[in-house]
Amino acid sequence: MTAPLTRPGLRRVEQIMGTAISLDLADDLPAATLDRLADDVFDWMREVDARFSTYRADSEVRRFVRGELLLSEASTDLRAVLATCAELWGTTDGFFDAYATGELDPSGYVKGWAAQVASDRLVAAGAGNHCVNAGGDVRARGHSAAGRPWRIGVRHPWDPMATCLVLTGTDLAVATSGVYERGPHVLDPRRGAPAVGLRSVTVVGPDLGLADAYATAAVAMGVAGIGWLDRLPGHTHAIVTDDGRLLHSTTLPVTP
Repeated sequence: MTAPLTRPGLRRVEQIMGTAISLDLADDLPAATLDRLADDVFDWMREVDARFSTYRADSEVRRFVRGELLLSEASTDLRAVLATCAELWGTTDGFFDAYATGELDPSGYVKGWAAQVASDRLVAAGAGNHCVNAGGDVRARGHSAAGRPWRIGVRHPWDPMATCLVLTGTDLAVATSGVYERGPHVLDPRRGAPAVGLRSVTVVGPDLGLADAYATAAVAMGVAGIGWLDRLPGHTHAIVTDDGRLLHSTTLPVTP
């Protein structure tokens, strides 16, 4: 069998939002065009970090929390994110809660949302073959530079050098939330304590921001999140429990 021809493409990685953001552009476009598209993606991710970071005193979110900025004065992006977070609180029965820590922190939605927006902009610009990876939240479309569907590894929650699953597809939004990297940072808002029961939750769907939030909500639910994800329409999932069981939807696009 003849191997597919590899297109030149572009790959770039930058540290933004306290994590590695990687971009693969796989369209056969002029180098200057690929560089400009990549610049646009990383400029956008830096803009999101400046606006939504809970660690930067001058971010729009922190100014809003301190009462220095009224909602009516906030950016269109901040108002849209807050509105979506409020909707997610309802659809997850309160388990996705941007105020779970007592102060506004929309991080469980923002990173996936930002990568989704970046991907949508690439499609609109004529770069339909790409993969945006924002610290493990991945939006992949089209084909890789080798002309094959994208392969996305889901990290093993006990072995950072291994994967527990590999997903394959040409239109995937894959978000993973877990307690293996930052410790028990996801709170069960009903108990006001760190969530227990699920070590890692991966959600696959059409929108990365929503997949990101649903993965966070499921971790917060603990073992009850398994059944909740089973009933979540339009999405598939993979779960690793605290006792080491790997569970996943039968329709998950897993590579054998």
